Amino acid sequence: MSRDTLTALVRTIPDFPKPGIQFRDITTLLADGEGLRELVDRLVAIARPLDPDLIVGIEARGFILGAALAAALGKGFVPVRKAGKLPGPTVGIDYVLEYGTDRLELHEGQAPAGSRIILVDDLIATGGTAIAAAQLLREQGANVSMALFAIDLPDLGGRALLEGQGVPAQAILTFDGH
Repeated sequence: MSRDTLTALVRTIPDFPKPGIQFRDITTLLADGEGLRELVDRLVAIARPLDPDLIVGIEARGFILGAALAAALGKGFVPVRKAGKLPGPTVGIDYVLEYGTDRLELHEGQAPAGSRIILVDDLIATGGTAIAAAQLLREQGANVSMALFAIDLPDLGGRALLEGQGVPAQAILTFDGH
């Protein structure tokens, strides 16, 4: 399947969640069996040579892609969640959003010191969440080998900011605009 065919499976919803935003909805790609398999195969091709110990997915669609990638590689999967969603002892990080702050957490000990991590999410826009997740993993002593995304919105600069923090990043698809 070509990159153009994969791109066509992503639905664009204008003016969501506010006027002027072109929301890139990956759920339409996820609902297409061939498209999902192609997307995961492309992620595997990038991740396999890095031989990660763990795949870490960012809530929520990063869970879908991260778990599929982990299963394809035969690796474990660790979720990074919003505050208060994990039942056991957690470690976390607060980070700044456009209008306020948020918090990400993971279970204590699930990203062991020295482990090689690939961080996964569906989309990178401004990069705040991915940067916070990478920082949280690094604070645990883990090595974030790479961040992988289905979609990059390069006009928003998040991938460049993440790479500026020393985390190599790749995306399968790119879309102009917001």
